[in-house]
Amino acid sequence: MATNALARELRSQGRPIIDLSAGEPDFDTPAHISAAAIAAIHNGLTRYTALEGSAELKAAIIGKFRRENGLEYAPDQVIASSGAKQSCFNLALAVLNPGDEAIIPAPYWVSYPDMVRLADAQPVIVAATIEDGFRITPRALQAAVTERTRLLFLNSPGNPTGATYSRAQWQALGAVLEQYPHIIIGADDIYEHIYWGREPYVSFAAACPSLMDRTVTINGVSKCYAMTGWRIGYAAGPRPVVAAMKKLQGQSTSNPCSISQAASIAALDGDQDCVRRMAQAFRERHDYIVAALDAIPGLRCIPADGAFYAFPDASEAIRRRGLADDTALCELLLREAEVAVVPGSAFGAQGYFRLSYACGIDTLREAVARLHRVLA
Repeated sequence: MATNALARELRSQGRPIIDLSAGEPDFDTPAHISAAAIAAIHNGLTRYTALEGSAELKAAIIGKFRRENGLEYAPDQVIASSGAKQSCFNLALAVLNPGDEAIIPAPYWVSYPDMVRLADAQPVIVAATIEDGFRITPRALQAAVTERTRLLFLNSPGNPTGATYSRAQWQALGAVLEQYPHIIIGADDIYEHIYWGREPYVSFAAACPSLMDRTVTINGVSKCYAMTGWRIGYAAGPRPVVAAMKKLQGQSTSNPCSISQAASIAALDGDQDCVRRMAQAFRERHDYIVAALDAIPGLRCIPADGAFYAFPDASEAIRRRGLADDTALCELLLREAEVAVVPGSAFGAQGYFRLSYACGIDTLREAVARLHRVLA
């Protein structure tokens, strides 16, 4: 957000900034989803709903989990919130006490560690390198667990890397977690449908059914339906944890927007061709940008299986230019190449940067040409 603000400031000065910092689809919300919201307004669905979401939305969420993930939940195991971000935040506050620890694989989405700190707990960062495909290993997970560990955040496909775990990789991590019944798993699946891996997508709870009673699966409509501004996320998991999340939400925001709930029902229950079309466009952009970045001197970029981010290793470019760190590199790229990207250190990965390819291919080609001019 800070990078985005600086890019806007420079653009207001007349600079032709290409902003690749925001994690937001560039597509419009599909028409049938918007139409459902308009109908909800005309039908007077503008009042409070149940604080955890309407019965109709929860039924749509339950149907989605059953149909797409092979997971079965009862209504009292489901909560809808004002974005998947609130679902993650509710989970952290529901299960963490002062002095507890939460394991967070890095590179990580920027908000996980601060959510843990806001719960007066301690984030424990487990680093995964580009050589690991940005996936943590069972050995690294095992080494990070202590008697104070209460929560593990998992994100697949991941932000900022697009890295995805296979069924076998989930099961290997699950074998470690079987030994520690005091750990709750928060499985963030928000990029589930922006996926093109060789194997069918699998959620952690589906891969490790014996851990389902300790897994909270988090998802939402923002990314796959181009509904970032509608602010609907949801979570499903063990009753005691979900009940605690509901208590927290009841004293913070209460229900998510009723109009957005109606739109989300249309998204989850409606035709999914729009999702497939957007995912295909993201894959085409991915195939271009990964190869193009990898060809720039000083950058190393590996393919991903999903999301809409490239996360190149820029350590050689930083060394060649005599820069202090990845933040200095991103400032250089913004001011000289007029391309806004986000330093990898924000995601717990010094020496990298994140680039969003949620934009047209022509914009990406121009951005790559500018980056090449500055870094070559």
